[in-house]
Amino acid sequence: DGADQVVDFAREHGLPIAITDISATCHMPDVIEAPYRPAMLGESTDQTVPEVRIGGPSCLAGDVIGDYRIQGGAEVGKRFAFLDQAHYSMVKTNTFNGVPLPAIALWNSDTDALKLVREFDWSEFRDRLS
Repeated sequence: DGADQVVDFAREHGLPIAITDISATCHMPDVIEAPYRPAMLGESTDQTVPEVRIGGPSCLAGDVIGDYRIQGGAEVGKRFAFLDQAHYSMVKTNTFNGVPLPAIALWNSDTDALKLVREFDWSEFRDRLS
């Protein structure tokens, strides 16, 4: 449905790390290079909501997007969205270690309709190698 998703959890010094299907390394390199903290749609401002560190699926130890309070709490299967990420989806992504490129979708904020424009799979990674 176009949103990012928590797929697993790990712990580092007591702070839960939400492993997601997105990657700072592969999908949002300015998070590491700039540094830059992307805004999350509907991020909770309630200090009683536990903070979670959002990390990516690559093997890179620094594949961390940042610390967030996910509305309703973070759990496996929870969906969320970062704002203003089209510039990454279109030009700055890579397939480090086989992590797939992000899908490209259009969301109509008036109707809440989501139109999938293009999805990528492992063949994009494979075809870059040969």
